[in-house]
Amino acid sequence: MAAGGNGTAVTYFILLGLTNRTDLKGLLFGSFLLIYTMTLMGNLGMMALIHADPHLHTPMYFFLSTLSFIDICYSSVVTPRLLADFLTIDKSISYTGCMAQMAFLILHGTAECLLLATMAYDRFVAICRLLLYHTLMSRRMCIWLVSVAYTLSIANSAVQTSNVFRLPFCGPNHINDYFCDITPLLQLVCSDTTTAKLILYIFSALATMTTLTIILVSYGYILVTIGRMSSAEGRRKALSTCASHFMAISLFYGTVFFMYIKPRAGDSMDQDKVISVLYTIVIPMLNPLIYSLRNREVKDSLRRKICGKIFP
Repeated sequence: MAAGGNGTAVTYFILLGLTNRTDLKGLLFGSFLLIYTMTLMGNLGMMALIHADPHLHTPMYFFLSTLSFIDICYSSVVTPRLLADFLTIDKSISYTGCMAQMAFLILHGTAECLLLATMAYDRFVAICRLLLYHTLMSRRMCIWLVSVAYTLSIANSAVQTSNVFRLPFCGPNHINDYFCDITPLLQLVCSDTTTAKLILYIFSALATMTTLTIILVSYGYILVTIGRMSSAEGRRKALSTCASHFMAISLFYGTVFFMYIKPRAGDSMDQDKVISVLYTIVIPMLNPLIYSLRNREVKDSLRRKICGKIFP
């Protein structure tokens, strides 16, 4: 039986969604469908372009291709379910389905943090250790770094998910969100959640603060190195290779930190939903646009492919 009352085990949850205003559901469905379509097209296009152009077979673009894959997975964990909820009356999700959604969301969210830190390290080596770049960032090393990122992400996902679902849910079973997130789920637990929240904060801090520290240290060294360059053209080129990555970092970490650092208010859950939309749905769409519109090599590669199709 599901969430009948105290002492009744929960077998499914009800996702309350983004809004209960029926007059907005058609507009929201169309908007999110467009965003999701652009996410798939942009990231798949980026992956295909990098794979097809030998000029882009470098560590930086290997990591960028991996980021596109992560963004597709990250968005696909949440968006299709959200789109379906706009069209159906039944907003229920099974206990197992909720657990799986949370596990995959944490996995790819953690992987994005780790990959952004890896990309910052790659830029540090390319600018500050240029003579050793091909040795330090060999293809084998790049594959190893991505493998380690996914291994750590799986471990974090396993710990965080089991941390929540080992606790008893006795009802109610209404999740005030559009996906199975940790914070609203912990509000439904019918036992003490102090230890669970402590584990959540520790592992979330490890995933975000550690990677952010790597990013900030890497960019600190990069800025010092760029400042010492005598050539204005060299400084411009070095900054241009970092601009897109820094913008992607600012968007991702800015929304995540704002969500968890801002003061808690009475309507904080509604605010959290809006912020969650940014980093689970909107940012995966923006990343390929940021890297394509602000990256000369990507634009040149795309131009070569288009010209090759028109004038074979």
